[in-house]
Amino acid sequence: MALIEVRSEITGNVLLVLVGVGEIVEEFQDMLILESMKMEIPITSPTKGAVVSIATVGEVLQQGSVVAVIESE
Repeated sequence: MALIEVRSEITGNVLLVLVGVGEIVEEFQDMLILESMKMEIPITSPTKGAVVSIATVGEVLQQGSVVAVIESE
């Protein structure tokens, strides 16, 4: 099993978190929504696995920041 870091491709605020720690996500499943320049950008899971950590609502993320860690199956 590998730990996969999911990184933000843009700078933005975490508007909505759709999954929690310990939850199993599917590949391409939306995990959270970032707000940047009045646009809502979904961040999706690159693989199936268990969420180890995830950003919180209101958190400001910079481009390249780790937004979540997934333990792939």
